[in-house]
Amino acid sequence: MATATDTTTAAPTVAPPAAASLSRAGRIMALGTTASRVTGMIRSLLLASALGLSTLGDDFNTANNIPGTIYLLIVGGAVSSVFVPQLVRAMRDDADGGRQFTDRLLTIALVVLSVLTGACLLLAPQIADVTAGAAAPADHALTVTLIRFCVPQIFCYGVWVILSQILNAHERYGPMMWTPVLANLVMIATLVALMAAVGHARLTAQNITPGEVALLGVGTTLGIVLQTAAMIPYLRRAGVGYRPRFDWRGVGLRKSATLAKWTMGVVLLGQIGSLIATRIGDMMDARFKGQGVGYTAYMNAQNIWQLPFAVITVSVITALLPRMSRSAQAGDRAAVRTSVSYGLRVAAVAIVPCACALSAFGPQIAAVLFGHGQSDATMAHNTGFMLMALAPGLIPFSAQFVMMRGFYAYEDTRTPFVITMWITAANVAIGLLAYATLRTTPWVMVGLCLASTLAYTIGAIMTGRKLRRQLHGVEGRRVARTHLKLGAASGVAAVIAAPIAAIVSAQLAGTVGNVAALLGGGAVFGVLFLAVSRKLHIEEVASLARVVRTRLGY
Repeated sequence: MATATDTTTAAPTVAPPAAASLSRAGRIMALGTTASRVTGMIRSLLLASALGLSTLGDDFNTANNIPGTIYLLIVGGAVSSVFVPQLVRAMRDDADGGRQFTDRLLTIALVVLSVLTGACLLLAPQIADVTAGAAAPADHALTVTLIRFCVPQIFCYGVWVILSQILNAHERYGPMMWTPVLANLVMIATLVALMAAVGHARLTAQNITPGEVALLGVGTTLGIVLQTAAMIPYLRRAGVGYRPRFDWRGVGLRKSATLAKWTMGVVLLGQIGSLIATRIGDMMDARFKGQGVGYTAYMNAQNIWQLPFAVITVSVITALLPRMSRSAQAGDRAAVRTSVSYGLRVAAVAIVPCACALSAFGPQIAAVLFGHGQSDATMAHNTGFMLMALAPGLIPFSAQFVMMRGFYAYEDTRTPFVITMWITAANVAIGLLAYATLRTTPWVMVGLCLASTLAYTIGAIMTGRKLRRQLHGVEGRRVARTHLKLGAASGVAAVIAAPIAAIVSAQLAGTVGNVAALLGGGAVFGVLFLAVSRKLHIEEVASLARVVRTRLGY
């Protein structure tokens, strides 16, 4: 990230706005996100056991990811980044507290989502051609069927995110983080039922029955339906109602549409890289059958990689964004700058050591989670290598996510689009170079992971420089100093703990060895990180340690 000199040297004495409520909101969201991600990881583990890490798993993951991808392309980016600042403005300026504005935006979104869902049901074969065109005929046909089961999730995802953002604008953050747990529990029950029905048979696209496909498809979508319906009681408790309104002209929605077009462009650019990874991953699984070096292994590595980001960074910034928007609208640039600095430093306390830990223990983590059922140790270790390649990118990815919200607070969606365009270009160029260099080996997806890490680093540097100009500084020296100290402490811990874990897992076979390696190596990593952090006088780690000791009664 950018480390340019910041002239606001008095900032360290300024506390972030509403620090106590931010801390409480952050804890609520972190707990909810942790529960969601833990149950999500159990779901991924069972999915790997039930379908494996090869072509059948690719068929399901391709189909199940399509609703989220299409929703994000058409509606999602605009809702998540534009809706909150616009709603905050309407709640402040409109006589009715933004109620009519909310009703109109929600009505537009419901109409768009309904049309979009119907169109995708009709176009399922063509969607499969784009996303799974390299698959064998049986796998392609199965992907089409699963897409049709999963497409109703587009409508549900859209409604859920909109309702979540309405609650966020009213400073009700918990439901957005907790309701996905319900969807994960339904999916876990579905996979357990599928494994009970299949027994020890090895499933493929050729032998999976229509009933088993229906169980998988219906169970997956049912979880998202319940996740969405669970939001309604929270809205009522917050005093939020809904009345359909179709008087869309002349009420200020043109600005929302203008802002949304750039945000939708950001999402579109992001999906280009995802589509390339899907197609290349399918080719790798077809080329190296049974090795787990394709799309499903890549997605599992991504899911583990995103866990600390989702629990920490997203929780912090979700609580900060409404306050940042209010500060920006009030012209309080110093408050926005302080909030960005606070978000970067607080998130880094967990993100930096987590990134180093994932690099150190990638193969052991993947083996414990995915080396079961229809997946074997080789498949799991290949997932671990992808995780190791992704891990360093967690730091710039998290920092860029926080800094981007500084632009969204000012309702500037064009700058994030330009930055994302450069990130996507770098990601695609480096990724295609990796493919051209490694295409005859099973290491192509690892190369794509490294390409993502480099692209995220480029993106964080660009974002930091542009935001520094926007805010007349971002407390760059303080933020950089915190990251460097955390990197030093985490790096020392990883260099010593990683060989210990590797030796333990080599000496003790199977899951027992990998669990022992994680416990032993993790303990060494944690102790060394805290010890070095104390020597380096890392203020944020010391503050967190004091909070933990206070809450534990020490």
